[in-house]
Amino acid sequence: MVGEMSCIFCQIVAGKVPGEILYQDEKVIAFRDINPQSPTHLIIIPKKHIPSLAHLSEAESSLIGDMVTVANQLARREGISESGYRLVINCGKQGGQLVPHLHMHLLGGRKLSDTLG
Repeated sequence: MVGEMSCIFCQIVAGKVPGEILYQDEKVIAFRDINPQSPTHLIIIPKKHIPSLAHLSEAESSLIGDMVTVANQLARREGISESGYRLVINCGKQGGQLVPHLHMHLLGGRKLSDTLG
């Protein structure tokens, strides 16, 4: 519970921190990244606080499919579905995860690097 209280993404879900909400249902919420790395940079998260991909239980694994479905809808809405986009989930500090709440980045709107590292 303490992690949830200080989690910026949980605060966005609770409406305590503003965000440009682009999608919301009972399980998932999506908003624009405040520090975009590409012209389109959206964040898709489960509303439930899950610290990282490594903490996702088998019972919660369908959330990833829900997040991808939302990402695909948003890519169409943002006009990048035909040109291409990247979905990224970082896991843990060494994996580049900056916010300890499971999240997916939707990146597009320009040619992205061919390298992943």
